Amino acid sequence: METETEAGLREVLQFFEDGKAEQAQKVITHLFEIDLDSREVAYCNRCCNFWIDAVNRLKSADDIYVQSENILQEWKAFQNFISHETFVYEKAYFAVAKGFFSTALFHFLKIVDGVKDSFQRADIYRKAGICYKKLGDFENALACLTEANNAHPNLASVLAELADCYSLCGNDRVGKVLFREAFFLAPEFIDLDFLDSELIKCLITQTKKKGYSGKDQLYWIPVYGTLNGVFNVKRELNSQEVGKLRKNIYAMENEFKDPSCNTDILIPKMLNSYFWLIDHYVLTHENAAKINEVLLKIKLLDSSIYEAYIK
Repeated sequence: METETEAGLREVLQFFEDGKAEQAQKVITHLFEIDLDSREVAYCNRCCNFWIDAVNRLKSADDIYVQSENILQEWKAFQNFISHETFVYEKAYFAVAKGFFSTALFHFLKIVDGVKDSFQRADIYRKAGICYKKLGDFENALACLTEANNAHPNLASVLAELADCYSLCGNDRVGKVLFREAFFLAPEFIDLDFLDSELIKCLITQTKKKGYSGKDQLYWIPVYGTLNGVFNVKRELNSQEVGKLRKNIYAMENEFKDPSCNTDILIPKMLNSYFWLIDHYVLTHENAAKINEVLLKIKLLDSSIYEAYIK
């Protein structure tokens, strides 16, 4: 027969799943009166305190889109907050996650039809896709992320989430293509915190172990994605894309000559661009001299990356 504490915790977990932190708090207050030493009750209480404050913070934003911008940031803040706990009550954590992403999803789907700006519309569909993905509904996640890409094509943030979702569905080939595109287009706009597939997690872990973090890490992920064979599904560039790639490489090489340049970001950007140029030469059967010229540039830029690349 379950104890009063166990029955109360079951009620708290249900309130968490329903996204009702204030109702959960009332039950927790009673549970403290009968079992002050329960680690599970204490964990639930900290979750409640965070989300009650978070809801108040979200309500303080008058603009609906600004409020939408802040919602997923609150989840990241919660992740940071709860990571300091020495004891983890997993049932509570997953109940909170279900409640949060269900509530957030309801908000995004309610407002998306009223948003006319294509970028904002794509961003809200992206966020709805993240919520579906976190809830394990990959079919609707793919549908939302496809809508996001249709609303504003080729956003790195959307392509990365699409890649993640395809990989989670078992379609690593499409995942590899889309991840490679996303990290080439604009890695600085990709949010690693919501990517869950093993395909990308292995690169996040590896680059972190190499000492990269923050924005630097985002630029090194495609480098190690190439070296590890994760970003190995390639496509041929059109003439406009080739021209833009060469122009960007020329600009970066000139920037690199400036002693004050940010090499932490510039070097991985150049390496990834060189990889794309070599892939273009290979796919179009250019002569070996052009490929060797780019290989020499890689060697001069980072000999260890060069050695790993030619293996």
